[in-house]
Amino acid sequence: MKAMILAAGLGTRMRPLTDHCPKPLLPAGGKPLIVHHLERLSAAGITEVVINVSYRADQVITALGDGGSLGVSIAWSREESPLETGGGIHHALPLLGESPFLLVNGDIWCDLNPADLPTLEKDLAHLVLADNPDHHPRGDFHLDEQGRVDDRGEPRLTFAGISLIDPALVADQAPGCFALAPLLRRAMAAGRVGGQRHDGGWVDVGTPERLAELDRRLRG
Repeated sequence: MKAMILAAGLGTRMRPLTDHCPKPLLPAGGKPLIVHHLERLSAAGITEVVINVSYRADQVITALGDGGSLGVSIAWSREESPLETGGGIHHALPLLGESPFLLVNGDIWCDLNPADLPTLEKDLAHLVLADNPDHHPRGDFHLDEQGRVDDRGEPRLTFAGISLIDPALVADQAPGCFALAPLLRRAMAAGRVGGQRHDGGWVDVGTPERLAELDRRLRG
């Protein structure tokens, strides 16, 4: 299975840290955020990784190269301007192929072992959900007792930024900039999105304050 890491965003919420450094390269625990992802993928045996880049793309590519030093092989998907999640995946489809892949938001930290995720069969997506953080108390989706994810229902959990995606979810869309969430909700309505709750460590690194908190945590 291949993995895709989303790393093309502008990092607006992380300013001024991202004025001169792309968000994926911001350090936490002594290493860039994106390196935490790559090391975890490599340890799980997922070595073919696609990374989309746009803002300060050359800095990210120079820092990581072909990924060999981290035990992975990186294919770069360049975007002239950020295409959002859906558009970014669609643009990268020639690199991802036709089989389901692991999708990881570059601006999170999570101790989930990717090897523990199931295999996609009839579903178009499988979402990892976490308890709602203080900054997002209302959550995103409902996970029922059968492991199905829906846009409606209580209680709600927060999407953790890790998922399994079938390329068919976006393949019929026109190229360009578009969000993934509406396509996920359409698949949910059709009963084709599963999920699981992650009770371990997870941080949405969306602000300088949360990055600093994660850095302190990882340094012990």
